[in-house]
Amino acid sequence: MPPFAAFEWMIAWRYLRARRAEGGVGVMTWISLLGITLAVFALIATLAVRAGFRAEFVDTILGANAHVTVHALPRIDDAGRVDRTLGDADALAATLRAVPGVLRAAPLVRGQVMASAGDRAGAADVYGIAPADLAAIPRVGTGADAVGDLAGFGPGIAIGSGLARELGVGVGDTIRLISPSGVRTAFGSSPRVTGFEVAYVFTAGRWDIDRTRVYIPLEAAQTFFNRTGQIDEIDVAVAEPERIEAMLDPLAAAAGPEVLFWTWRDSAGGFLRALAIEDNVMFVILSILVLIAAMNIVSGLIMLVRNKGRDIGILRTIGLTEGSILRVFFLCGAVTGVAGTVAGVALGVAFAVWIDPIFSFVNYVAGGGVWDPAIRGIYALPAQLRGVDVAKAAGLSLGLSCIATWFPARRAARMNPVEALRYE
Repeated sequence: MPPFAAFEWMIAWRYLRARRAEGGVGVMTWISLLGITLAVFALIATLAVRAGFRAEFVDTILGANAHVTVHALPRIDDAGRVDRTLGDADALAATLRAVPGVLRAAPLVRGQVMASAGDRAGAADVYGIAPADLAAIPRVGTGADAVGDLAGFGPGIAIGSGLARELGVGVGDTIRLISPSGVRTAFGSSPRVTGFEVAYVFTAGRWDIDRTRVYIPLEAAQTFFNRTGQIDEIDVAVAEPERIEAMLDPLAAAAGPEVLFWTWRDSAGGFLRALAIEDNVMFVILSILVLIAAMNIVSGLIMLVRNKGRDIGILRTIGLTEGSILRVFFLCGAVTGVAGTVAGVALGVAFAVWIDPIFSFVNYVAGGGVWDPAIRGIYALPAQLRGVDVAKAAGLSLGLSCIATWFPARRAARMNPVEALRYE
């Protein structure tokens, strides 16, 4: 047996489409419908953008950086200086590669320099790396927007697209790298200036990476930074970076006690926790908007019950039960909530699917500069449509609409037919 009889649907539909002159509340119905639609749309659009932003942020971290970085414990050398380089790094890297779940382990030399070309200059982070290890970095070695050929890495170097734009260089041009602690002389160290030809320009998708990062061959980096035969760190990539904590014990057992581990969660964990908190706060705020929109249904139904008091009295006298009256007015509110939810879900899904042309149009209307990658970190507004987010938004809207509808419908059902018809 269906929960609602055919005549209950018929009466509810007549009340919904009745004009105000006939005792209906058509305008209030449309306002309630529009409010629910916009609230659900805003909730889905916000959740999709937040999910897309987190996914893009994490993907750029995992695609261009180590999942785990292995450092040596600081020690004092014979000259009384603090030494943080790794001893026998090739053997350690081979041991780490043998750990199940490890994709690669790349020995690196790192340093900060000044990069210049012509009259332009900028700060740069230099990574000394073997060509095969560079080619294995997803967002760098196999980037879709890369220019040049990695086969030229060796005699040439690889730089980020942001740094290339700032210096005004491209593939085949030469840039100078200037290190403050370079050539050692009898009078101390003097800056080292070395020219390198650009063989490859990559775009990792993160502004701070593309703007500062330079890759040079490992041997050239060791010579440039006076670290012949020395390695600063080993960058490890694993098959399941989201479960990086489970990999630390096997890696520690393989590497021994003389090293430290720094995971990608250690470097980006604070930002990811802030994103999670912001997601929860935004969901609560936008849920309040859905609740406010549901209150419009309550207002409309209360007005409808007052306008239809005579009809309720007549329907009760000809045999309709309190349950039938309750279901009629419940349908009046629930249909509005369901229709608004469906429309809001459709708009939210369309926004997430076509976010690129929508954002391009907004950027065009605003005259450009709406999204600054120097502030946001990534180059475009992302969106990731997840079924769980759509279900949460739709479930919240339907639940609040039905709860809000119940109380005025119950009031209509309990109306005394004698009192309703006394002055008619």
